[in-house]
Amino acid sequence: MSKTAKPAKPAKPATKPAAKPVKAAATTAVAAAPAPVADKAQKIKKVVLAYSGGLDTSIILKWLQDEYKCEVVTFTADIGQGEEIEPARAKALKMGIKPENIFIEDLREEFVRDFVFPMFRANALYEGEYLLGTSIARPLIAKRLIDIAKKTKADAISHGATGKGNDQVRFELGAYALMPGVKVIAPWREWDLLSREKLLAYADKHGIPVDFKKRKGGAPYSMDANLLHISYEGGVLEDPSFEPEANMWRLTVSPEKAPNKPEVIELTYAKGDVVAINGVKMSPAQVLTKLNELGGKHGIGRLDKVENRYVGMKSRGCYETPGGTILMSGHRAIESITLDREVLSLKDDLMPRYARLVYNGYWFSPERELLQGLIDASQATVNGTVKLKLYKGTIMCVGRESKTDSLFDMKISTFDDDGGAYNQADAAGFIKLNALRLRIGANVKAQRAAAAKVASAKKPAAKPAAKPAAKPAAKPVVKPAARTAPVAKKAAK
Repeated sequence: MSKTAKPAKPAKPATKPAAKPVKAAATTAVAAAPAPVADKAQKIKKVVLAYSGGLDTSIILKWLQDEYKCEVVTFTADIGQGEEIEPARAKALKMGIKPENIFIEDLREEFVRDFVFPMFRANALYEGEYLLGTSIARPLIAKRLIDIAKKTKADAISHGATGKGNDQVRFELGAYALMPGVKVIAPWREWDLLSREKLLAYADKHGIPVDFKKRKGGAPYSMDANLLHISYEGGVLEDPSFEPEANMWRLTVSPEKAPNKPEVIELTYAKGDVVAINGVKMSPAQVLTKLNELGGKHGIGRLDKVENRYVGMKSRGCYETPGGTILMSGHRAIESITLDREVLSLKDDLMPRYARLVYNGYWFSPERELLQGLIDASQATVNGTVKLKLYKGTIMCVGRESKTDSLFDMKISTFDDDGGAYNQADAAGFIKLNALRLRIGANVKAQRAAAAKVASAKKPAAKPAAKPAAKPAAKPVVKPAARTAPVAKKAAK
């Protein structure tokens, strides 16, 4: 297919004598985008497309073939979205993709092991609430796009993220960090298919199958799912005052309908990661799958949030992260007894910065990798077990233990007789030393107040200020009335 792009080049010499007027028109008419696209088409021979097999990416696949006249490689990832991905192969073949250019991969274990778990070691929350379910999936997809681009000797990658969202930034920052010279094709920033009607018309014209739900509008919002969460946004949710319908949520039951009996689970931690649930050893993906099931059953992990996108606008999103919410509670509980106070405080100081790096797409940046090294080093002692009680949308830690790394010393902490392990008299000096700056500050403040009081007492009273204002006003009114009477008598004489 790339060969068909070459015959278009000889046509240019024929129009070269009239090139100057055309050049001027091209610089003034911003809307005339086809010229740059055609120029790009000459350079790109093969592109790797992040392909789900759905309507949007199927349209992108055909659009790349038509506009760029290039060979297309499709990449479909299973990161736990809960949908069958193998049909994407049949769809890609139907669209003319060579069998050797179709890549379908199960990345669930890599996703949780190398991306989700490292992020949860940092206790990362964006803007204090969001557990970054969509954000953390993008660097993995970008990584595999680049791996496949190198393997197939492609010179470009393509994605279906819009020009308004965060995902375009995340995909592309990751891609450039791993392959600096790669070209990126983002159709939503180039084409004019900016409405649902135009997309459907394009699909009909090119024989791209459209299911009934898509043609009728489907869900009143868009969804993105992986093993960590499901996000819902757009459509009716764009009104931040609109309460989502009960049937929108898919991973969790309503807390009101959750079981009336609480359930206690035990998580086993090794170096900050959960390695077993209720004593049963599991792989990272198995752990998250099981926690999603447990959390969903008890209505845990719903969030309705207005967040600040990296591109500058505010956006309303609804999220279901049952397993991740349990992971966060458990991890903070095991850290509470295994981490030094100042180490824990330092981690808490760094967490918002780390979360912003993930949200904004800087997973492969040197600063995130530096932070990760520090965080991972802190987790060497985060070993033990945590018991959590799940009940109607809530999580309560009801026990934590580390036989090897607990810093909780009952001999010192006890309110009973500690046998001299802690000398309570030491506290007086400790408190006085810590209060020294407060006492000095209070003394200086008292001295300033006393000096101000003395200065105020020495000042003369400002009494004359009121009298001059009353006298000038009284004289002009009374005297003219007294003088007019004699003048009248002289005139009469």
